[in-house]
Amino acid sequence: MMTNDNKRAPNPPLGYSKECLLTEAKQIRLVAEFHANRIRPSRIAYRLGIDIALIEALLDGEYQPKFFAEQLASAQKRRRDLRVKSSNKLRGQAAYEARKKAERDYESAQSQI
Repeated sequence: MMTNDNKRAPNPPLGYSKECLLTEAKQIRLVAEFHANRIRPSRIAYRLGIDIALIEALLDGEYQPKFFAEQLASAQKRRRDLRVKSSNKLRGQAAYEARKKAERDYESAQSQI
């Protein structure tokens, strides 16, 4: 787990934050899921109560890089699969474009890892 530095102000600020009671592995999985859905780190910290320092360390590859990369790849694949599945409700050109966009987004995300 990340070390607590008493000189650093908590993020999110006191009054807005909530205590995170999740295990470290669950926190990493959730950060990967939110990051795959392009949610900003500060928003992740606010919504889940996870320390922003942990989130930034995960995104920068400084903390648990292999585990986080696995979780992120899994979350991106899940996101792509959901988008392709939802495109099945559409017909014709709209369905084709939705599937292609999902594939392009997935491949661009994979190239950034």
